[in-house]
Amino acid sequence: MTFKKRITYYYDEDVGNYNYGYNHPMKPFRMRMAHSLVTAYGLDKKMNVIRPPRASARQMTRFHSDDYVEFLSRVTHELTEQEIDHANIYLSGEDCPPFDGVFEFSSISTGGSIAGAKRINHGDSDIVINWAGGLHHAKKSAASGFCYINDIVLAILELLRYHQRVMYLDIDVHHGDGVEEAFYTTDRVMSVSFHKHGDFFPGSGHLLDVGVAKGKGYAVNVPLRDGIDDESYKNLFQPIMRMVMERFRPGAVVMQCGTDSLSGDRIGCFNLSMKGHAECVDFMKSFGVPLFCLGGGGYTIRNVARTWAYETAVLLDEDLDPVLPYNDYYDFYGPEFRLDVPASNMDNANTKEYLEKIFTHVAEQLRDIPYAPSVMMQEVPKDWPEESDDEIDDEDMDAEPERKVSGRQRDARVVPVTELYESDTDEFVNTDLSSYRHTGTSTRPARNAAK
Repeated sequence: MTFKKRITYYYDEDVGNYNYGYNHPMKPFRMRMAHSLVTAYGLDKKMNVIRPPRASARQMTRFHSDDYVEFLSRVTHELTEQEIDHANIYLSGEDCPPFDGVFEFSSISTGGSIAGAKRINHGDSDIVINWAGGLHHAKKSAASGFCYINDIVLAILELLRYHQRVMYLDIDVHHGDGVEEAFYTTDRVMSVSFHKHGDFFPGSGHLLDVGVAKGKGYAVNVPLRDGIDDESYKNLFQPIMRMVMERFRPGAVVMQCGTDSLSGDRIGCFNLSMKGHAECVDFMKSFGVPLFCLGGGGYTIRNVARTWAYETAVLLDEDLDPVLPYNDYYDFYGPEFRLDVPASNMDNANTKEYLEKIFTHVAEQLRDIPYAPSVMMQEVPKDWPEESDDEIDDEDMDAEPERKVSGRQRDARVVPVTELYESDTDEFVNTDLSSYRHTGTSTRPARNAAK
């Protein structure tokens, strides 16, 4: 008998209402297009579709600084002109404009990621999808690369309440710098990023960036060159991820599925087809570990929508008709009207020798870390209350009744003795780690290539 995985899909219809600006490459509207395809194919009938709760400012400060979140909650174009010093600190110029509703947009993205992590923790879902999430560049006290709140870090912090080890995987064309930095000193999170490196935003993610202190070896960076195609990517991706899963043995996997690594992206420079990109998702699903798939980059919006709809089907083990069904945005997909993003004839600058060098280095790095590193554990703290509540005080939180879970799930709850949450002394994620990063041959990032 085939076991049918329980899949939860988060979508808030308001997410497509927000606009970074007419000429800005980031278009939240793409999530609405993707959802329209999902429903046109009837995929919504085959999974648990939930409108996510909005994340509160208090939830955001589990990672981000209080001052930054407070500024973001009230930011407007007028405010940035009045408080130009603060705007220069917290926002990054044209990349992260103070558009109308920026805080609400961030609360949708973040709310889905935190709620999805809770469903995995409580054993309610085997796979969770939040295409509105995956904003991997945001820092503790600043927006970066179109990202304001790092929903991924917040989701991983939630998962760490129940799981000894969490693996983060990033297949966006840009390096997942914000997530890597947040966990750069711990062995409880292994971050793995396949990305373009060189004169390209954010300029980090060198092969020799491997983590520091207790986290040394637990940051895996795979810097690639322009034009990598499906075959080259697969031949590197699958053996590396097989080694990572065997060595690290995570309790949950968080996968950022940025589609700017597709051929023909407005900002990206890779040459992956839709099916080549989705094959990475299918491969990670095959391990049978709880999987949380998030969105991310992607700036040719018709291709973003096609790919995330297709990957939703891959996670559901559903075959889709390559001829697109009629949907609310059908005219966007002309003239071919097909569920496909083909590769082009772009030159592949990734030579066989270069890719072998990367693989050898990563294999040696992974051999130097212990199998399934363990930590001193104790019973996990009670869940944070469902937050309609920025007014709940600490005593109220302590009195919050625990959600009912099975004995097996309760036994599996783990947290290190030294782990701190919602604390100013939490150096685990609140330390600025940029000074520890290897700069090596990394070049200055190109501002016009930001994501």
